[in-house]
Amino acid sequence: MKKIHFKFFLVGSLVGLTLIYSCKKFLDRPPVGSLLPEVLASKVGIDGLLIGAYSMLDGFANTNGYTGWYSGVDNWTFGGIAADDAYKGSSTTDQPDALPLANHTVTATNGYVSQKWACWYNGIQRANDVIREIPLVTDGSLTPGYVAEVTAEAQFLRAVMHLELAKVFRNIPYTTDSLTYIAGNLNIPNGSVWDRIEADLIAAMAVLPKTQTDLGRATYYSAEAFLAEAYMFDHQYDKALPLLTDLIDNGTTSSGAKYALGAYEDNFNASTKNGPESVFSVQMTVSDGSGGNNDNAGEALNFPAGTYTSCCGFYQPSYTLANAFKVDANGLPMFQTDPATGFPYYNDVNLKNDHGLSQTDPFTPTTEAVDPRLDWTVGRRGIPYLDWGLCGGESWSRGDVVPYNPIKNVFWHAQQSSTSDNFQGWATNQGTANNYNMIRFAEVILWRAECEVEANQLDLAQTDVNTVRSRMKDHPEYWVHTYVVDTIPSKGFTTTPAANYKIGLYGPSGTGFTANGQAYARAAVYMEEQLETGMEGKRFFDLQRWDGLYGGPAGNGYMAGVINAFIKADTRAGTSNPVLSGATFTAGKNEIFPIPQNQIDLSAGPLKQNPLY
Repeated sequence: MKKIHFKFFLVGSLVGLTLIYSCKKFLDRPPVGSLLPEVLASKVGIDGLLIGAYSMLDGFANTNGYTGWYSGVDNWTFGGIAADDAYKGSSTTDQPDALPLANHTVTATNGYVSQKWACWYNGIQRANDVIREIPLVTDGSLTPGYVAEVTAEAQFLRAVMHLELAKVFRNIPYTTDSLTYIAGNLNIPNGSVWDRIEADLIAAMAVLPKTQTDLGRATYYSAEAFLAEAYMFDHQYDKALPLLTDLIDNGTTSSGAKYALGAYEDNFNASTKNGPESVFSVQMTVSDGSGGNNDNAGEALNFPAGTYTSCCGFYQPSYTLANAFKVDANGLPMFQTDPATGFPYYNDVNLKNDHGLSQTDPFTPTTEAVDPRLDWTVGRRGIPYLDWGLCGGESWSRGDVVPYNPIKNVFWHAQQSSTSDNFQGWATNQGTANNYNMIRFAEVILWRAECEVEANQLDLAQTDVNTVRSRMKDHPEYWVHTYVVDTIPSKGFTTTPAANYKIGLYGPSGTGFTANGQAYARAAVYMEEQLETGMEGKRFFDLQRWDGLYGGPAGNGYMAGVINAFIKADTRAGTSNPVLSGATFTAGKNEIFPIPQNQIDLSAGPLKQNPLY
């Protein structure tokens, strides 16, 4: 697919830009030179502009100077290490700009903040360029149907990219093809940006087809899903509910397959991507002549040591995340708060791990009962790590002294030649073809459960949560299994589970949503989303939208309570994390990130900083 790059200036001052083409994703065309708008005034030019806008969904444009792991769509920094999912990892001196995101001392001059803003507004500008260019085409090559669909796709992209920015910064300008600010004001009040996102998605839904020939292009159902997500952030649960029900009852992938829950691990395997759970995924490719620029650049640093890559040990799962997969005698998560400690019961005692042990010290994994999703989310010592061998645990990690390793972003060894590449020529096998799932079907089901809880339809919410849990309960073939020969993973797997996996359903033994009330049901749904999407860069934004300070139903300060309890738990004696030591999450401030100072300076007044920064 052709990818368009242009220099980014403050949004609103982009006129008559020179556009540069290069190779990228869903269409395969050779690079051509620099083009002025009048040269683009043709169907071919409009196609190229649209492809260039799509190409920015990965949050990476190398020729603009952006760095994938700063601005990537995977949000391992903003959504992962800034929450209770993960630690920064590696050494404390490597990627120093990531440290303040993890310990909540980030400032407006931080490089991650600056690049996230610039890169995604770059993508928005490209979407707007598509719409602006259409009236300049006078050669008769554009049919009314083509114009309508291309405009709808550009509106979809513009909305999705603003949604991405709103989750991170919240108070953002909504920029359109007219290059005017809403009401002439850059400082959008809290929440009002959702109205503009929703309007673009509603307009796109009215035109977009329900299937597409090209993978990764917008459809009616993908627009409907993002509209539902926008309503979730806007806390308009009554509007989200019917959309989510339509998606569950009628939604299909871009190729026309009905949405369904298949093998959990298939969502994180480049060889099984774009399956029936894919509502909208950003397409990643390798070995396409781009030098590793079209792969999952956001995850390029997030590989453990001792495997088939050369670097770098970032994005390590936290103790708290691993502990969250513990289950009780009914196979249910232990999310209730222990009054004696202030932690959820699952976090009172750490899951047995190899912290402090050398690679030669003997270690046997815990026999505690755990949710089987644990070992598709967290690499643990002594448990098969895809087909790389038994995970090395702490010996594979760097810097933060943690026994766990990321796994959802990792390629299978047997598929290495077809699903990995050297990222930009320096990072061996660290460019992967793993798509990033912006929305997958399990999330749609759990979002509906949230809406049902807020409508006090607790039995329906319980059914939806149980649907997601049944994927693993009813299909032990989806669990991680032991190797036939531990030292030769290529010989395959047995039918013996690799750990004591147990997963139950809500309802029996006093665990019903209705019997326990709305607060219990809400907490159970939130817990399910934590387990289902762990290490997918989404946790921070879920906590944010649930917080009462931003209109959520969980009460004011909810997010600060969760994060500060996590910091306390993960810095206790014996597991102290140097990055988190002494850290505090400040309510009313750290739920969103600061507007980049360079953008405030360029605006010369209208763009205002977020509270307390």
